[in-house]
This record gives sequence, structure tokens and C-alpha cells, in this order.
Amino acid sequence: MPVNITSIKTSSNGAWQGDNPLDYAFPLLIVQTVLILVVSRFLAFCFKPLRQPKVIAEIVGGILLGPSAFGRNKKYLHRIFPAWSAPILESVASIGLLFFLFLVGLELNLSSIRRASKRAVGIALAGISLPFICGIGIAFVLRKTIDGADKVGYGQFLVFMGVALSITAFPVLARILAELKLLTTQLGEIAMAAAALNDVAAWILLALAVALADSNTGGHKNPLISVWVLLSGAAFVTFMFVIMRPAMKWVARRCVPQQDAVDEAYICLTLAGVLVSGFITDLIGIHSIFGAFVFGLAIPKGGNFAGVLIERIEDFVAGLLLPLYFAASGLKTDVAKIRGAEAWGLLALVISTACAGKILGTFAVAMMFMIPVRESLTLGVLMNTKGLVELIVLNIGKEKKVLNDETFAILVLMALFTTFITTPTVMTIYRPARGISTGTHRKLCDLTTTNDSKDELRILACVHDPRNVTSIITLIESTRSTKNSILKLFVMHLVELTERSSSIVMVHRVRRNGFPFFNRFRRGECNDRVAEAFQGYSQLGRVMVRPTTAISAMSTMHEDICHVADDKRVTMIILPFHVQWRDEGDGLVENVSQSWRAVNQRVLKDAPCSVAVLVDRGFGSETQNPGPNSSVAHRICIIFFGGPDDREALKLGGRIAEHPAVKVTVIRFVEKDGKKSKGVMLRLSPAQTQCSDQTYSFSTAKMNREKEWVRYYFKSVCIEGKREREHIRVGRKLNLMRSNSLMES
Repeated sequence: MPVNITSIKTSSNGAWQGDNPLDYAFPLLIVQTVLILVVSRFLAFCFKPLRQPKVIAEIVGGILLGPSAFGRNKKYLHRIFPAWSAPILESVASIGLLFFLFLVGLELNLSSIRRASKRAVGIALAGISLPFICGIGIAFVLRKTIDGADKVGYGQFLVFMGVALSITAFPVLARILAELKLLTTQLGEIAMAAAALNDVAAWILLALAVALADSNTGGHKNPLISVWVLLSGAAFVTFMFVIMRPAMKWVARRCVPQQDAVDEAYICLTLAGVLVSGFITDLIGIHSIFGAFVFGLAIPKGGNFAGVLIERIEDFVAGLLLPLYFAASGLKTDVAKIRGAEAWGLLALVISTACAGKILGTFAVAMMFMIPVRESLTLGVLMNTKGLVELIVLNIGKEKKVLNDETFAILVLMALFTTFITTPTVMTIYRPARGISTGTHRKLCDLTTTNDSKDELRILACVHDPRNVTSIITLIESTRSTKNSILKLFVMHLVELTERSSSIVMVHRVRRNGFPFFNRFRRGECNDRVAEAFQGYSQLGRVMVRPTTAISAMSTMHEDICHVADDKRVTMIILPFHVQWRDEGDGLVENVSQSWRAVNQRVLKDAPCSVAVLVDRGFGSETQNPGPNSSVAHRICIIFFGGPDDREALKLGGRIAEHPAVKVTVIRFVEKDGKKSKGVMLRLSPAQTQCSDQTYSFSTAKMNREKEWVRYYFKSVCIEGKREREHIRVGRKLNLMRSNSLMES
């Protein structure tokens, strides 16, 4: 039944007065939003084991909510998604789309495109041209086969089909590469550079397609209209980069990283600028999202201002508003329109042509640039990724009446299928050797520490919270001595990879020299607090520090740590304990995350070297770091029961004892005469039995008693202010400090 949109009220008077909230605009919008979010999040949870990007779940959720599945129940469709509510839902979704494309522009760094290698440029051109030609060929077939497809002019239909088949979804590709840990490899670098070039070219072609479509609608078939639209669009882009970009650079300079907060006026004006840019491009005759995308490109990257913008709007836009756009697209997609063997044959033809054009074109050019076969084929599959941009093109085509219902449904399913197969296909074709090393297990006991020669001590310190920095620096400084011992420190900042685009932006901020990626510090590049702290330590402590940022899912974080430890031939890994104690005098305990505890457990299991778990009780922040010329600043006690772990701790204590500002005491626990025991069993103290966490367990290693005698001990003697050390070899029965009590086994 037709409904007068002007008669629709915003809110109801309530159920007590007999009003049905679903007959009013705002309550119905709330119900629609909640339903869309629940369905999309549930599907994202189901697709997570398949390592599919969230966009797949959102597209499938939109299709299920539309007339293809749930919408086949007309009562449901007319009650939850009535026709009169479509403009309201699409308007709210368009606002989310506008700001999401602004975020995409923020992610896309034009300077990286200018620095793109010849290989990336060649692959991008092949990934656009051949699929575009294939799309034109498919357009001729569809016009002759699908009823009503020939009612549109040749020009705009050919361009829309070419753009639909040639697009590579830059945001979706970045997410897939990050999930597969390929984002910062050479393969990922080429794919991202080529996708960025492809994205820019696709927006230009889309502007051309919209201009051609507008020139043939509304009764105006003047070809000069397309020319005026394109010239106006070019003038808008020129204005944004000549006038607005310097203005945004001035704003970014005023928002320096040292400031804790950015002026709200700058944030509000920038967000208003997104809306104004969208209005101007819509006024010109190009879609409003084009203006938001160009405005995002005009904002300088890498500074504090761009990061604050992303932090402010990405959760609300990508988490709440963007799924509405996919649902609105799904409501327009009716799979039932694809009827008969001929229609499904057309779908198979479109999918095979789209895949063949992208994969074969990219593969051929990659082979010409002497890229190995596996990498070339993987690049072709990656460049075949579709996603949000593809849906935008298809929705604009349907809105401009260039694509009818059947053509629209075929192309939506094509985009869904090509994106779905990307991750499993890449995992099948290209699996770089990043597993756990099976080589020699490196230990501190294996290092040579004689006066004639000293092996280089390589330590990998992992940090996931700035509060861990002070204690780790204190521990590292304690291991240095004045005897020219060689120490190289690798610092890995652990960042969880989430659905937020900030994780991807953070990846782009660091140099891409393979994964993980190490850099020497340079002025102006260290905006991260963790990096700045270790930069200062490297300058003051004269220690060679190599930083890295590992961005990964929590379930695979240990692979990155173990991979770096093996690749850099690290002797010891330092991991922060997952629980931290607040220094407030009341003994409060702060649980960081049980996920970090699981990471530590996996590293302990698979590490190719010794692992030290640092329990930070705040002692490192109370005293100054022990300098080489300072008095005793730290007193360290080593408890020795026996076993390989204790021998490693004793070896580390030997290095620490060489530091002039550290006093080391070693306590060895031994058995009573005549008593036999298989080991030492640690038990929870009575105070800890009330702990809510009941998942802790203790175990002991089987020990060979003949190998567990302490062979060295360290005795500090002060003579006339000069610290000397005697390394006295002791016999089998000599103990540093004898305990008269026998620990229970």
C-alpha cells in the first residue's frame, strides 16, 4: 500500500496510548540498526575461523536480511523493512559511508604511491586494463542476454561494467594481508602499492561513469554535461590540494604529539569539512563520497592530528553506521532474480572472467618483472579482492538505473565470491616459512665469557604497555658490565591487531623492511612513547637498540616473537608478566589481560632460546638505573633449587654481578643429609589461596643430581673503595648458603 512519506512521524506517543513504535521512523530505525548489528556480528563470529574479513559477514548479513532470505516472508519485510523506511535507513547509512571513505583517504598515503616501484606500477596497470577490457566484453553479453539491460546507453553501461571488474578493494586487501602476516613483507608491499594505484584509478573511472550516467538521465542527453562535470571535479581536486592541504598542514603542526589533547574546534571543523566536501561533489554531479575521499587524501599523514581523527570516529563509523550500508545494499539484492540455468551460467561467466582478468593479467606482468611463480600467482589472487568500493560502484549504478535487479544481483554475488576465496587461496598457494624454528636452542650457558673472547649477548625485550618500559630498561642496564661485554637489544612493541583501521595505519607508519621490521631511530620518526623511551636509553646508555612494532592477532602473536628471536639469533627473550602491581601502598593488583598470559605461555613452549618472565612490582620506577660509576643501587637475590632454568638464572646472575652498582646474593637450597627427594614442589601461600584465579599450577623438572652442583660463586670484596671480584672454583659439596630446611616434594 502506498504511503505518503510526509505523513510519517519521527517518534510515537508510546504503547500505553495505543501507538505501535514500528509505525514511526525513529523507533523503527533503532530496531533495524540493532537487528543488523546482531546478524552481522554473529556472522563475523562464524566466519572468524575461516579468517574472512568482516566485510564478508556484513555483505552476507545484508543479503540474508533482504528479499533473498528473510525477506521472502512478506509480513517480516513489510513490518521491519517497509518501503517508506528505505530513504531514512539509506540516509543514515550514507553518512557512515561518507565518513568511512574519509577514513580510507586518511589511510591512503599519496607519497607512498609516488615512491611506488616500477613493478607496483606495472602490476597496477595490468590489474586495471585487462579486467576493464574483460568487463566491456561481458557487458556486450549481458546486454544481449538479460531482459532490460539494453535500455541503457552503451557508454555508461560499458564503463560501469569495466569499473566493477577492475576494482581492487584497498581497505579489505590491507585487512587480509594483516591477518595473513603479509602486510609488511615484500609481497605485501607490492600488493598494497598496486592496490593504492588501482584505487585512485578506480575513483577516476567511477567519476567518469557517474558523469556519463548523469548526462543521459533526467531528459538531458547533452554530452557537454559530462565534460563540465569532469572539469568541475578536476577543479575541486585542485582546490583541495592547493588550498586545503596547506591549511590542514598548519592545523596538524598545531596538534603536536607532546600535547595530551587536540583542540575540539579543529576536530569539529574537520568533520564539518567532510560533509561540505561531500555536498560540493554532489552539487557538481559526482557522488558525495568522492569529496569525502579526496578530503581525506588532503590531510597530512603520520602526524598526531590524523591519528586523533581516526581514534575519534572510526569505532562509531565502522562499528555502527557502516553495517547499515551493507544492509541497505542487501535489501536491494534479490538472488531470486537469477532464475534458470542461463542466468546462473551468466553468474559463472562473470565470476570466471573477473578472476581470470585480474589473476592472469597480474601474473603475466609479475613474471615479466622476474617475481617467482608462487609470489606472482599470489599477487594475482590478492589483487582480485573486492569489497566495499565494489558495492559502492554497484549501488551507484543501480541508483542511476544503469544496472537492473538481475545484473545487480549477479555482480554482488561476484564480489562476495571473489573476496571470500582470497584468504584460503593465498594460504594454499603462499605459505612463507614462518613456523617455529627446529634449530639449536640457544642458552646463556652457551655464551663464551672468558677474558680473551666474549660472545655477543642478544636480548629481545617485548613490551605491550608503556608501564613495562622502566623495569625492562632497569633489568637490561643491570646485565651490562664495564668489561666491554657486547650487548645488542631488540625491542618489540606488541600491538593487538583488531578490526579498527588504526592498527593498519600504525603498520604503515613504520618502514617496511620485511616482517617484523627493524629500524634505527631517526629524529622525527619516533612518535610512540615506547620507542621514545628506548631511544633515550640507547643514547644515554650507549647500548645498540633496534626497535620493532609487531601488530598481530593475540592467537598468533607468539609466532612473531619466536620468529624474530630465531631470525636475530637472540639468546634471551624478556616477557612482561600479565599481572601488574600498582604502587599505591595497598597491594592492589591489576590484571592486564588473560590474553597476554596465553601469549606468554605459547612463547615459553615454542621459543628457540631462553625466556625470562619479568614480574614488575614497581621497583624499577623507584630508583635510578644503575650507572657504571654509581654506588650500589640494586641488591639481587638468586634462588637456586636446581635444573636447567635455575642454571640459566645463575648464569644471568653472573653477568649481573659484574656490574659495579649491583650486589648479587645466591641462595642454594639443598636436601638434608640422608634425605632423598625427586624435586622441589612450590605451593600457594595461605594468602594466595583466596585468589579468584584458580588456574595456576606448579610443576618441577626431573633433575640429574650429578649435574646440579654450583660450580661458581661470586664474592664481592671492597678494598679501599675499589670493587674486585673473585671467581672461586668450588668442589662438589661447597654451597653458597645452606638452608637447614627441606622443601617438601
